[in-house]
Amino acid sequence: KMASHIFRTGRVAADRLLAAHGSKLTGAWAPALSPACSKQQRRHLSIHEYLSMGLLRDANVPTPRFGVASTKEEALKQAKEIGDVTGVPDVVVKAQVLAGGRGKGTFDSGLKGGVKLVFSADEAGDMAEKMLGHKLFTKQTGKDGRICEKVMVAERLYSRREFYFAITMERSFGGPVLVGSSQGGVNIEEVAEENPNAIIKEPIDINAGITREQALYVAKEMGFSEGSLEKAVDMIVNLYNNVFLKYDATMLEINPMSEDNTGKVYCMDAKINFDDNAEFRQKDIFKGRDTAEEDPREVEAAKHNLNYIGMDGNIACLVNGAGLAMATMDIIKLHGGDPANFLDVGGGATENQVKEAFRIVSSDQRVKAILVNIFG
Repeated sequence: KMASHIFRTGRVAADRLLAAHGSKLTGAWAPALSPACSKQQRRHLSIHEYLSMGLLRDANVPTPRFGVASTKEEALKQAKEIGDVTGVPDVVVKAQVLAGGRGKGTFDSGLKGGVKLVFSADEAGDMAEKMLGHKLFTKQTGKDGRICEKVMVAERLYSRREFYFAITMERSFGGPVLVGSSQGGVNIEEVAEENPNAIIKEPIDINAGITREQALYVAKEMGFSEGSLEKAVDMIVNLYNNVFLKYDATMLEINPMSEDNTGKVYCMDAKINFDDNAEFRQKDIFKGRDTAEEDPREVEAAKHNLNYIGMDGNIACLVNGAGLAMATMDIIKLHGGDPANFLDVGGGATENQVKEAFRIVSSDQRVKAILVNIFG
C-alpha cells in the first residue's frame, strides 16, 4: 500500500496499524490545504468485491460472469446459471468480507481459505455453506475476524498471465498514479519490499487526464503480449475515466488483471475505495456501505467526523493530527505500554467532537488510562 511508504521500519505501533488500516490512514495523514480543509477529515469508503465488480461491469470492463449469494441454495443456483452459459461446471466461490488476504485466511468452521475453486454446482453450494455465517480470520481482520454474510460465485477463467494494476491518489505525485507489475495474483506489498523494481508507477496530470501513450507504457512494462496490448490499453483508460474518476475513487486495485490464451484481458478481482467527501454525489455507491463489517466505534466516530481505529491495548489516545497520533502510539510502545486506539480529532475539533471522542474511547472496557496529546 502507498501508505506504507510514509512510515519506516522501527515504528512498531505505526507499522501494525498501517498493515491493517493503510487505506484509512492514507487520507488521514494528508495535511490540510487551507483552514477550511482542516475541519474536514478524510476517510475512504470500502465496499464489497461484488459491488466493485458490478461497477466495472457497468463500465463495460471485461470481468468473469458472477453472482452473489446469501444462502447455500442461492450459491447452487448461481453456479448452475453460470455453468449453463459457459458450458463448464467449474466456478470460484469467494467470501465477501472487507479484508485482504482472504485466500490465506481460515474460517471458524475449520475451512482453510476464503477463495475456493469448485467443480460443480452442488460443490459450490456446499462450499458456500461452510463460509456463510462463519468468521473468517486473515492478517487484516485481527483476532476478532469478520463474519461472512455473502459469497460471490464467479466463472472460472483460465489465465495465461496475471498482472497487478492499481490507480491510487498519491500525495508525493500530487494526484493519481497508475501502478502496475508483472507479478499479479500475489501479495503486492511483499513484491514491493523484495523487488521494488518490479513495480511501475506512472503519475497522471489530473487536469489533462490520462493519455493512451501513458497507458501503453504501463501495459508494456507490465508485460502484456503484443496481441493483448491494445486491449490492455483500452482497459486501463476505461478504468481511469469511467470508474476511478467517475465515482470519486481514492484507490482502484485489480489483482489480478489477466490475459488468457486467446489474448483477451480481464479484471479478475476488484477493490475500490471512495472519498467520503463525495458522498453527496455518489449516493448509490454509499448505500453499499456495510457497517456490520466495521467496528461500531469507528461507525460512531465517523458520525462526528472523527478518525478512530480500535486496537488491542489499554491506553487510549486522543490526539489532533494523524502524524502526531502515530508518533504518540509509538511513544506508548517505546515505554512498554499498548495503545488502545488511533484517534485523530483533527485541527478544527469542536467542543462536541472532543466530548464524543472521550465517550468513544471510554466505551472500550480494556482502557485503563487516556493520553491526551494536543498540539497547537
